Amino acid sequence: MKALLYPDPLISPVPITKTRPFLNPQTSVRIPIKRVDYWVGKSSYSAINAVLDSASIDEQEPDIKNPSLSTSYRNSELPKPNQTVLEAQTKVCTGPTQTRPLTEEHAFKVLDTILKSAKGELKDEEPVSKAQLGAFFSAMTIRANAFPEPTQWSEGERRAMNHYWPQLIRVLPQDTIFIADPEGSIMGVGSSIGPQFVGNGTAEMRLVGALREVLAGGHLGYEEVQGVLKDVLPLKAGEMESSSASESLFSAFMIGQRMNRETDRELKAYCLAFDNELGPAPVADVNSLTHYGEPYDGNTRYFRSTLFVAAVRSCYGESCLLHGVDWMPPKGGITEEQMLMFMGANTHLTPSQAKKLLEDDEVGFAYISQREARPSLYSLIGLREHIKKRPPLATAEKVQQIVRARGKEAIVAGFYHEGYEEPLLMLMRRRGVHAGLVVKGEEGALSMTTRLRTANASKRFPVNYCSGFRSVNLAPACAVDGVSRESFNIEVNAKDYGFAPTDTPRTDRSVAKNIELGLAALRGEKGPTYDRIVLNAGMIDHLLGSDGAQDISAAFDRAREAIDSGKALTRFLNYIKTSNKVIS
Repeated sequence: MKALLYPDPLISPVPITKTRPFLNPQTSVRIPIKRVDYWVGKSSYSAINAVLDSASIDEQEPDIKNPSLSTSYRNSELPKPNQTVLEAQTKVCTGPTQTRPLTEEHAFKVLDTILKSAKGELKDEEPVSKAQLGAFFSAMTIRANAFPEPTQWSEGERRAMNHYWPQLIRVLPQDTIFIADPEGSIMGVGSSIGPQFVGNGTAEMRLVGALREVLAGGHLGYEEVQGVLKDVLPLKAGEMESSSASESLFSAFMIGQRMNRETDRELKAYCLAFDNELGPAPVADVNSLTHYGEPYDGNTRYFRSTLFVAAVRSCYGESCLLHGVDWMPPKGGITEEQMLMFMGANTHLTPSQAKKLLEDDEVGFAYISQREARPSLYSLIGLREHIKKRPPLATAEKVQQIVRARGKEAIVAGFYHEGYEEPLLMLMRRRGVHAGLVVKGEEGALSMTTRLRTANASKRFPVNYCSGFRSVNLAPACAVDGVSRESFNIEVNAKDYGFAPTDTPRTDRSVAKNIELGLAALRGEKGPTYDRIVLNAGMIDHLLGSDGAQDISAAFDRAREAIDSGKALTRFLNYIKTSNKVIS
């Protein structure tokens, strides 16, 4: 694989090449990373074009054959879902108005696939997993019980089910039969299995009780959701089987709660359930800390700017904490962890180590993997691929405080689907931060764009729509009355602030391309990427009410100065270097 070059007259390569093993977190196999040292002034920075030796990787590690592509970061040890059923799940495992009933032909094909898989007769396809059975039949049951008429079963689905259910009921596990017909009233063929099913063991019995309510289209209390999560998680390492509950049942629970549209109390339960899994969050001695909640499943099309924005904002005292994963379904796009891993940064930081980087005057930002901070939630990646649609965790995991701050705190999160902006802000207020902001960036991420809105854009919230709150004093938002908290919403038109309209740079799952664009901008190369980093840094400073950013023009000028002076690039390089040296 060709090296990621770093052409800059101020940075000349020193002929020192070091190779050290890099621990792939997915399989605990050490693979070589070639690290090239550079000199910037009198300081040595390593790994700016940290090039993975693809030949060595192919020999030793099947998971990451081409680390420049986001798809390569999927753990090959995870079992793959059956594609026929997965395609059906994209249509039926969604909300009351978004669900698309299957045609008769499609329904017959899906149920025939499930029957053959259950009988061990499926050829040339992956078997239908327990998680897929749980998700698919949970969706069908909720549609039958609680959805409006347009998204209930089609006539074709009913005919297919009438044809196959007498055969399926003889070969499917009891937990799946319960999910498909919990009261024995949906399928038209009487069965006592669903009404009498209670599960095995205390944890599963609690899950079955909660699932009965979910399958009927109902909702649960805060303690009930937390109890289920703590009973079942984490799943066994390297498997999707839990030691305490059926994978089918838990999959049905997760997708069912999303289809019913979670209540505030349910989302709070998902958000807060594992806050103290590894003990209390460490407190960083910083005056200001912004927690960034990017969608964990990454970007598949457009430049992802947040990692570079964090380096810019850290230059003037706005410390930034990013969190995410190496790879996440359903999109499996570019993540901050992939970029940092590609460049040789340490992506195994503990919260205490991240705290030290936040406090470091030469760094001021940090990234923490969910693997290190919330291992119970990280254990769900395989199951999440098999349920296909985003579970409630996809919303809740964006609103985390893995490290706290002595000074003011803010949370920024991206969203795509209308209706989730207020729940996200509710979770931020519940966290007690001084300011909260949700951004409808491109691909549902945080990156606002300088692209002009098209004339035929839908009436829904446009890209660059922002909504949030900020406190007007130093008391946390949850501890002050409505007068002391200012709410706002705005559609950011970059042209109004002097940015030239430009198309968003495409990366198309290329980790290397995303890094190349970001580093070129931090070197001061003007253009669409540079403008996006400035826009996102300055606008977030302004909307969060950061010190010195009340005047929006001054906020943008401050961000430009951080880049043009070389400070942001220096901090970025410092992070790669220091993350490998920090100790607890």
